[in-house]
Amino acid sequence: MKSFKIPADMAGKKVIRACISVYPTLTPARMHKALRHKDIRVNGKRITSDVVIGEGDVVELWVPDSFFDASQTLPDGRMLDDYKVVFENDDLLMINKRQGLAVHPGKGTAGDTLIDLIRKDFRNPAIDLCHRIDMNTGGIVMLAKNKASLEHAVALFKHNHMTKRYRCLVLGTPDAGTSCICDDDTLMMEIKGFLEKPTRGNVFIHDVPSDNDLPITTRYRVLTTYRGIGPDGEDVSELEVELVTGRTHQIRAHMAHIGHPIIGDGNYGRNRINRHFESPLGGKVRYQQLFASSLFFAGIPRDNMHFRLSGRKFSVEPLYGVKLED
Repeated sequence: MKSFKIPADMAGKKVIRACISVYPTLTPARMHKALRHKDIRVNGKRITSDVVIGEGDVVELWVPDSFFDASQTLPDGRMLDDYKVVFENDDLLMINKRQGLAVHPGKGTAGDTLIDLIRKDFRNPAIDLCHRIDMNTGGIVMLAKNKASLEHAVALFKHNHMTKRYRCLVLGTPDAGTSCICDDDTLMMEIKGFLEKPTRGNVFIHDVPSDNDLPITTRYRVLTTYRGIGPDGEDVSELEVELVTGRTHQIRAHMAHIGHPIIGDGNYGRNRINRHFESPLGGKVRYQQLFASSLFFAGIPRDNMHFRLSGRKFSVEPLYGVKLED
């Protein structure tokens, strides 16, 4: 437990802002979590909202020591929390998940997964995943707080009322495909192929279909090009990618198939290339540089309980684990 007394110059501030001023390694996400768990006390009384504090008030923080650990701080001060809340209402959660955290238990996972953490933190065992992303992909994950919410959210995916976009770093600058205009009038390049999914292991992309192949469509646009930073002087490009079809490992496999593997991807990329790139935290790049960056809702029918989200877009900025400039 840590405690402090509010000085005159902090009077009138809200408690979360005051706590972060005193302990800079704290983050709003961690403090809101502490509020939900009633782990903050003002003058000995537990609080559950971000109250205004006055001069002389005593604030107590009954939180884990890890909340004050600066070892997970990037050089620019950003924190590597397991997740941050992007949006919340009575039925849904939008979570920005860190890379390296599995979204659900499975073979090869150890410790708490995202769904385990969310159920504990929100004290709601009914919360469930509306969709999944790879353990080593960071970014937005949508969760439902109850069974009805889950059913209606799954219907949004099934009937194409939701657009998922990603951002990633790839070797080189792709130009394959044909121009297309997306539903929100964004101009992208569209590439097609056929995906073979074996019983286990990596998927394969073909230009000509074989038996049991699944058709795939991927759209992308180049956002930024970093000149000459590859191991042999190649450019590296940041892409925004839209999944028209959502197959296993589609983005990673499709980009590698057209000659532009995602940086840090150990399965579909090239280890010689990946070893060239350094992490801002020191050492080599740890994860594939791929993030679920936005969810866009459009044309939701009024008989869907989430219809008020129609027209809304939720976005996060990727926390790339690659040094892009000296």
